[in-house]
Amino acid sequence: MTAPSPEVSAPHQAAAPPTPPPSMRLRELVFGAACAAAVRAAARLGVADALGDAPMTAEGLAAAVHTEPKPLRRLLRALSCYGVFTERPDGSFAHTEMSRLLREDDPNSLRAIAMWCTEPWTWDAWPRLDEAVRTGKNVVEDLYGKEFFDYLNEDAPESADVFNRAMTRSSEQSAREVAALLDLSGSRSVADLGGGQGHVVACLLDKYPAMRGSLLDLPRVVENALPRLREGGDLADRMRIVPGDIRESVPVEADVYIIKNILEWDDESTTRLLGNVVEAGGPGARVVVIENLVDDTPSMRFSTAMDLLLLLNVGGAKHTTDSMVARLTAAGLTVGDIRPVNPFLHAFDCTVSV
Repeated sequence: MTAPSPEVSAPHQAAAPPTPPPSMRLRELVFGAACAAAVRAAARLGVADALGDAPMTAEGLAAAVHTEPKPLRRLLRALSCYGVFTERPDGSFAHTEMSRLLREDDPNSLRAIAMWCTEPWTWDAWPRLDEAVRTGKNVVEDLYGKEFFDYLNEDAPESADVFNRAMTRSSEQSAREVAALLDLSGSRSVADLGGGQGHVVACLLDKYPAMRGSLLDLPRVVENALPRLREGGDLADRMRIVPGDIRESVPVEADVYIIKNILEWDDESTTRLLGNVVEAGGPGARVVVIENLVDDTPSMRFSTAMDLLLLLNVGGAKHTTDSMVARLTAAGLTVGDIRPVNPFLHAFDCTVSV
């Protein structure tokens, strides 16, 4: 018996949608702000939270989130073009894998990140990207008359709150992956430098019951450290919480130092920080640096966009693998293994050179 021809064996295969021509793709790109604004609007309105497992009409969703039905349908239709929600043949809307990530209760929720990346200050800063590229300097100080985090905390408390929630959620999600990746067997102590509320060190103390930990960050940050790490918490007897600025000094002794997502400020601050870690640890100390890279293929679009945003707000930069290795080596660290933590983070396992 002869095999059926391809035409006979797969009569119902849908043809792949045609790739848009360059002229249309560029038109789509220059309207990228509309897509970002649509995601932000859906997040602020709580559309993903209102939509459950069953599809809903635009009218039903509008009643749930207190909007007009027709504009909401237009918003959802625009988002469905990017795979955020899907419009069904009967005109109702249902969740997709991406739209579920805008739910506040999703364990992998990106709602806070979506809000942070589209906060009002970003709309002031992006149009001045050419200026930042021309000068190599941030634009926020000219826009608001002060450094970025001073502006956030003093003049934009709502944005500061969004930032804190976004960083907390991001840390919660990646801390488990960091702890799973790192083998700290034989180490007696670990220090989480610039570690925010301490999600990474908490996960590591859970993994290694005999280990002691330290958390060093700005005073206003460590005041809100995880309850588990503070007095009365189940990890408190193995924890030391140290308020301070790692760019000024690292008054912590440990076998292992963790530095995650903070080597992206201006060059002077980064050089000072690494010097402080090397001095605190001394020869042979282990230093694990965890960062986004702009040459790690799975997250190139995300990482390069964040790189440009860092240029705009603090004059900082994400690194390539080579530039990170060069920076760490110049600081007196010997770089060993470089491994992915997840699709957008890499860990550089280093020791202080003898």
